[in-house]
Amino acid sequence: MKIHAVVTDYIEDNLDWEAAELAKAGIGFAAHQLKFKPEADVLAKVAGAEVIVVNMVKFDASLIAKLDRCKLLIRHGIGYDNVDVAACTRKGIVFAYQPDYCVEDVAEHAIALVFACARKVVWSRPTLDASSARGQWDFSKLFPIYRMDGKTLGIVGLGRIGGAVARKLRSFGMRILAFDPCLSEEQKKEAGVAFVGLEQLLKESDYVTLHTPVTAETRHLINARTLGLMKPTAYLVNTARGPIVDAEALAAALRAGTIAGAAIDVFDVEPPPTAHPLFGAPNVILTPHIGWASEEAGWEIRKSILADILAFAQGKTARCVVNKEVLKGKPS
Repeated sequence: MKIHAVVTDYIEDNLDWEAAELAKAGIGFAAHQLKFKPEADVLAKVAGAEVIVVNMVKFDASLIAKLDRCKLLIRHGIGYDNVDVAACTRKGIVFAYQPDYCVEDVAEHAIALVFACARKVVWSRPTLDASSARGQWDFSKLFPIYRMDGKTLGIVGLGRIGGAVARKLRSFGMRILAFDPCLSEEQKKEAGVAFVGLEQLLKESDYVTLHTPVTAETRHLINARTLGLMKPTAYLVNTARGPIVDAEALAAALRAGTIAGAAIDVFDVEPPPTAHPLFGAPNVILTPHIGWASEEAGWEIRKSILADILAFAQGKTARCVVNKEVLKGKPS
C-alpha cells in the first residue's frame, strides 16, 4: 500500500525538497496552506493521508474524529496547543512533535530582548533624533539605565529553552532564579540554578523571561496580580506563547509604571490585530514571533520531520511521541 503524507500549512518558501525525498521512498506527498480555513476544507485535503504534518492549523476533537486513515500526526514545532492530544489518543493516532527544534534560537532571541530592555536599545533612537535636532545631547527621557552585572534573572520554565538561557547568561554575572514545578528534585540539582516559588521569583527578579507551554495552569499566569508583584524597575520577556500573559493587564501595568518595560515575541492571536492593547502601550518592544527563526533551525526541523515520516513508512516509531500509550504493541 502506498503511503500518503500531507502538510496542512507551512512557513517555508516551498517544500520541494520534501517532495523529492519522499518520492525516492515511494511516498505520496502534498502540501497546502490551510491556516484559517474551515474544518471542511482541511478535511477535504487530509482525509486520504496516513501521515499529516501540521504547523498552525487547529486540530480539535471534531476534526480528529473524522480522520479515518491518519495513523501519524506530526506537529511542526515545539508547542502543540493547537492539537487535541487526547482526541488523537482516542482515535489511535500517534502524535509526534519536535521538542528540540529552535532551542538555541529562541534562547538567543530571549537573551537579545533582555539585553535590548536593559540597554534600552530600541528606546534610544528618539533620544538620538531629538538630540541631533537640538544639536546637544539630552538623555533625560532615556535614563535610568542599570548595569546587568549583579542583577537577578528569573526564568519561568527551565526546560530545554529556559535551560539554554540560563547556560548562556551564567557568564554575565547575573543571579539566576528559576520556577518550574514540573522538574524532579534530581533535575533541579543538575540545573545549577536556585529554584524558588513563582511569587518570590517575580518579587526579586530584575528581568523575568517566560519559557513554559500553554496549559490550563499557565494561561494568564502573568496577570494584573502577578505583574503587581514585580519591581517597578523590572522587565518582562515572553518568547514562549502569547496566552501565558494577559495582554490587557500588561498594557495597563506598562501605562501605570507597575514595571519598567516588556519585550514580547508571541501573541494570543497571530498576527495580532491592529487594535491589540500592546500596540499602544509605552516601553514595550514587539517582535513578530521570530524567536524560532534561523536558517539552521529551519533545516533541522525539516530533516527531523522527514525522518519521522520515513520511520513510519518503515513500520517504526516517530522520534518524539507525546501520547506513547498509543504505541503499545508497536515496534520502536
